[in-house]
Amino acid sequence: MRLLLVEDDDHVAAALSAVLARHGFAVTHARSGEEALQALLPAERAPFGVVLLDLGLPDQDGFEVCGKIRKRTSTPVIMVTARADTRSKIHGLNLGADDYVVKPYDTGELLARIHAVARRTPPADSAPGEPHEADAPCALRLGALTIELPNRQVSVSGSTVPLTRKEFDLLALLAQRPGVVFRREQIISEVWRTSWEGTGRTLEVHVASLRAKLRMPALIETVRGVGYKIVVPAV
Repeated sequence: MRLLLVEDDDHVAAALSAVLARHGFAVTHARSGEEALQALLPAERAPFGVVLLDLGLPDQDGFEVCGKIRKRTSTPVIMVTARADTRSKIHGLNLGADDYVVKPYDTGELLARIHAVARRTPPADSAPGEPHEADAPCALRLGALTIELPNRQVSVSGSTVPLTRKEFDLLALLAQRPGVVFRREQIISEVWRTSWEGTGRTLEVHVASLRAKLRMPALIETVRGVGYKIVVPAV
């Protein structure tokens, strides 16, 4: 995913860019509001998936920049700022920001929030004919495994496998992108709607339960130090 980081402090930007790059983001750094707006102009490259916007910019107030961004693109905007007062948060969200993170922040939480806003925002510049969320399949099939999304049923070789609500949510999330590694923080944010680190053990228990119930122990692969992915069964 391409990410636009709008931050006037080069030291802060360099540190955060390094973290984001390690998690697979292609970061473009803008040091001012004008640079950010120029970077968002239509180009041949893929559009940005998320904008991280600092409010204390040298040329324009970040709130003003957010308003201008929202007028020209639907790209998700996360305000990242030291302004912790409730009035600033409300003002930013009313201007069209998708989220508001106060410095200092936990890096894991910021990453989870980035993925959360990106996943719930349909791509604005999809080519004609590309599938959108509304065109998503009603059922996911991976070898003998079938996941029926509308009625939340799972079967293996035609036999129904009862799952709890969270087990189904976890399986459906991973199965929508077979082969793609989902970070633990992202899974916890999407399935449990929290960034609390203590949920990590709960995630492990649910993965183990899915492997046992589906009787497909190799289906969900643990990527050490990162997260989990669905391994497409061999035909």
